[in-house]
Amino acid sequence: MLDLAEDGAQVSVVAPELYPDLAAAVARRQVGWVPRPYAGPGDLAGAWLVHTATGQDRVDDRVAHDAAGSRIFCVRAGAPARGTARVPARGTVATQDGPLQVAVHAGGDPRRSVTARDAVLTHLGSGSVDLRARRPRRTGWVALVGAGPGDEQLVTARASALLAQADVVVTDRLVPRGLLARLPADVRVVDVGKTSGSHPVPQHEINQILVEEARAGRAVVRLKGGDPYVLGRGGEERLACEAAGVEVEVVPGISSAVAVPAAAGIPVTHRGLARGYTVVTGHDELPALPTGGDHTLVVLMGVATLRRTAALLVEHGRSPAMPVAVVESGCTPQQRVTVGTLADIADRAEAVGVASPAVVVVGDVVRLSHARTGAGTMPAGVLDLGGDVALGVRPSLRVGAVA
Repeated sequence: MLDLAEDGAQVSVVAPELYPDLAAAVARRQVGWVPRPYAGPGDLAGAWLVHTATGQDRVDDRVAHDAAGSRIFCVRAGAPARGTARVPARGTVATQDGPLQVAVHAGGDPRRSVTARDAVLTHLGSGSVDLRARRPRRTGWVALVGAGPGDEQLVTARASALLAQADVVVTDRLVPRGLLARLPADVRVVDVGKTSGSHPVPQHEINQILVEEARAGRAVVRLKGGDPYVLGRGGEERLACEAAGVEVEVVPGISSAVAVPAAAGIPVTHRGLARGYTVVTGHDELPALPTGGDHTLVVLMGVATLRRTAALLVEHGRSPAMPVAVVESGCTPQQRVTVGTLADIADRAEAVGVASPAVVVVGDVVRLSHARTGAGTMPAGVLDLGGDVALGVRPSLRVGAVA
């Protein structure tokens, strides 16, 4: 009934009392109210649809009979087969191109209708259905979407839903490739991925691509590894879109700064070991960071400068024996963990051929890693893993370390 009012119908309720939701609608003047029991055919005058749900079969049968005599459609709650109309279970999927409404009938079985409706809404919102607009838009939109740390099962439902609406996907190098492989063949994928020291598409050009595609009436998903706002320059892209008058949405993703250490068994905070953490990429901020092992340092994009980072941290107060872990290809079947200390992690990493993408974790929490657990109990401050240690966390994960 309230759905009908929200769709613009003039609704009047005849009842001695009201449930709270109806009372609220009456207070908003969204619904009219006649505060008495049903009195006869006169209460139906001018109506084109009647919904009777008094909870009393005798009264409901009378209303249905009077409606039939006045050639008015009647929904008979509790006994749909005895009415002349049925109300479907309705629901809405929110899309960037407007709401997508769903209505389900189930042969007069309201609960079955609701179950089927919920299943349909879940399926439409899952991202497995191509929900792109089929008619030209006056203006497009941009969604800055976090693709998570590498495992496509860690992508949010909202991210999947927006990918199902995209005409153009502007992607980074580190997004789960399965997401791109499942896109319809006519979705255009623009690869603007960067590697260490190589930025073939400068940031200002990426901003321009987003704006121009949206202005051409296209639905644009900017797919970014991790979270758009965690060292991903998502803020710059949002501001560029807003300055150009382009509608833009930001969808958070699971940041690799937290998820990749977790996949290696390393919590960035842990009671009794670490009370806080800092995420960095460069060296300028290193001297100002806390130097104790109880403050975890997470370094993104830090493989090429690992030796220099370790030296700076020791130079500015951290112990050379402080534990370090380098987690390569985190949250993927290729994940590998190399452990050591600030004094030797660079040598260990070079020995096993550590390569990007990787996350570097510095601090006492590294002692909790699967790598150290797999090697057995060791004295505090010692992380001497001789050879490779196979883990039971995933069949494909291995810990790489040298004695």
